[in-house]
Amino acid sequence: MADHDPVTIGIVSASDRASAGVYEDKGLPALRDWLTRALKNPVTFQERLVPDERERIAATLQELVDAGCALVVTTGGTGPAPRDVTPEATLDVADKEMPGFGEQMRQISLRFVPTAILSRQVAVIRGQTLIINLPGQPKAIQETLEGLKDANGQTVVAGIFAAVPYCIDLIGGPYLETNDEVCKAFRPKSAIRPAR
Repeated sequence: MADHDPVTIGIVSASDRASAGVYEDKGLPALRDWLTRALKNPVTFQERLVPDERERIAATLQELVDAGCALVVTTGGTGPAPRDVTPEATLDVADKEMPGFGEQMRQISLRFVPTAILSRQVAVIRGQTLIINLPGQPKAIQETLEGLKDANGQTVVAGIFAAVPYCIDLIGGPYLETNDEVCKAFRPKSAIRPAR
């Protein structure tokens, strides 16, 4: 671990009912588990469970960026229902949009359900932080991050996380290194740092 840059990651679950204690939130544990398995870097998590309120979500995202998170990942609130406002809150704090992330997540989810076209996940950059909205279900979180493999373990559809480390390189963040058996990061040869 000492050879890898430490990284602070914000994880946010947007849910009226979970934040009110009506049921147990499953999004934060799913994010924490997957990111811990995927990254070789020592990770400090900043966790937030918030209601589906646009201003509250936007303020939480700003707070996590200001706290030095290189990556902020949200789950929940990305459908078409009236209270689903996570994408709007994310765009409220954006310096730049990164539409490829949402496009790829929908491509992955469409392999399973036709209603994937109803999902509105976005990804943005604010300062030196990448912010990504993920679906709400733990299974869908893993599928969109990791991608899909066939029975022989060959990638059928690339997950979005393969592009995250290089994106964070480009915006001036820490050098993220992945465990290839979970998700192999892609970088151009010129961007690969020699092993320390």
